Amino acid sequence: MGWFIAFAIMIIHYSNGVGVVGSERVPALFVFGDSLVDTGNNNFLNSIAKSNYFPYGIDFNNMQPTGRFSNGKTFVDIIGEMLGVPYPPPFADPNSVGVKLLAGMNYASAAAGILDETGQHYGERYSLSQQVLNFETTLDQLRPLLGGNLTNFLAKSIAIMVFGSNDYINNYLMPSIYSSSYTYSPSQFGNLLINRYARQLWALYSLGLRKFFIAGAGPIGCIPNQRASGQAAPGRCVDYANQILGTFNQGLKSMVDQLSKQPGAVAAYANTYGAVGDILNTPSTYGFNVVDRGCCGIGRNQGQITCLPFAYPCPNRNEYVFWDAFHPTQAVNYILAQRAFYGPPLDTYPINIQQMALVN
Repeated sequence: MGWFIAFAIMIIHYSNGVGVVGSERVPALFVFGDSLVDTGNNNFLNSIAKSNYFPYGIDFNNMQPTGRFSNGKTFVDIIGEMLGVPYPPPFADPNSVGVKLLAGMNYASAAAGILDETGQHYGERYSLSQQVLNFETTLDQLRPLLGGNLTNFLAKSIAIMVFGSNDYINNYLMPSIYSSSYTYSPSQFGNLLINRYARQLWALYSLGLRKFFIAGAGPIGCIPNQRASGQAAPGRCVDYANQILGTFNQGLKSMVDQLSKQPGAVAAYANTYGAVGDILNTPSTYGFNVVDRGCCGIGRNQGQITCLPFAYPCPNRNEYVFWDAFHPTQAVNYILAQRAFYGPPLDTYPINIQQMALVN
């Protein structure tokens, strides 16, 4: 059985056009998150949060829209390539079965949050708690494939967690739909998110995952959608939306410290806020010219309405920080992936993904 699994993993790697470098150290990626790392789950859900239409994917393989909320690759696509791990398939795809599971699985869902109610105005989505339940389903399918090797497979795999932005953008900052901002102060809300997040992380740990890369929330007050709200002067970010993230991001760092104390656990916190802040503060250093509007979108800052089917995007996409009203361009995702993979503790605390991969 062991030789068959090894052979199957090699076939998957080469069919994805990447080598098997690192595949023994990191056999798979398990991705939990929102639209920043969704690779097609919402295609199969009854949701208006979809991106399975042109011009999404205009710079992806064969210019095909896949359900990725980008002009090209997502952060996790690039991390997977750097590790030599194939793209984990979306959980909701009926074809994500059999040996495909040996690449791991992507559970991320656009509009999803840590809180179950977050993003409900978009329709169906896999919240964090549902994504953990979906992971349990995957384990049931992996056991017959891996048998006694499952424990080691999970311990060497890396779980990438990208949550929190929607709990603010599509919950706390929408008082006309959600009551959370009336019920909780910003710090109380941040602590609520951390407590719910920690509960699900412990569940994933108890199910066998040991390596966790947890991304912090970026400066959401600077995305075109927030800039277009009129709450800030032209050319400025919405300071309040950025300031309320402090408790959450600091809590994530503390959560990583606590998780790392568990037997066999290795966890890291990605300072997304700092990395994106660097790009926005010194865009020319990174080759960007446009920081305050989307490459594809409608209205003020090209952010009042996000990229619609067959809209004409900007031609110079590598010069834009934002692809649409909410999401970064592929060019930004490459920078974030590089910093996550090789960065110092200021970027990814206390270790980076390359170091995490080398931990036995």
